[in-house]
Amino acid sequence: MFKVLAVPMLALALSACSMSMMAKPTDYTLGKQPAGNALNSSGTVSVSHSGNMVMTTAKVMGLAPNTYYVAHYHLQGAASTDACASGGTPIMSSKIVGMSDAMGMLTLTGSVAAADVMSATYFNIHTASDAAGTPADAGISCTAIAKMM
Repeated sequence: MFKVLAVPMLALALSACSMSMMAKPTDYTLGKQPAGNALNSSGTVSVSHSGNMVMTTAKVMGLAPNTYYVAHYHLQGAASTDACASGGTPIMSSKIVGMSDAMGMLTLTGSVAAADVMSATYFNIHTASDAAGTPADAGISCTAIAKMM
């Protein structure tokens, strides 16, 4: 009888342990960038940690319909103290590509090794020139983020 009860209890304990290892997400608000031109993009970015991975979900509206977009984290650049205007180096391992729907809405979800983005200072969304996610502009929507060290 003990063995029958022990297996479900062990599964419950392990699931509780794995859930507690995943930190509460940090949410950020996207702001429009100058390269956004006539777009009225807005949205949120949710960042959470689980073990040695960082999970990112961006929900954006006000985009051009049926258009590819690419997003990724960036390091702080030297052009400005404002992270989104600093012109920092993109962290390409964090690249997420997706296509907006007919209403101009887009959800991007991806994960990256925490070590890759631990020094990132902002998350930028660009119009993409192709399905591979080649950036076509300097960024249409951006948010500064807290360093993940």
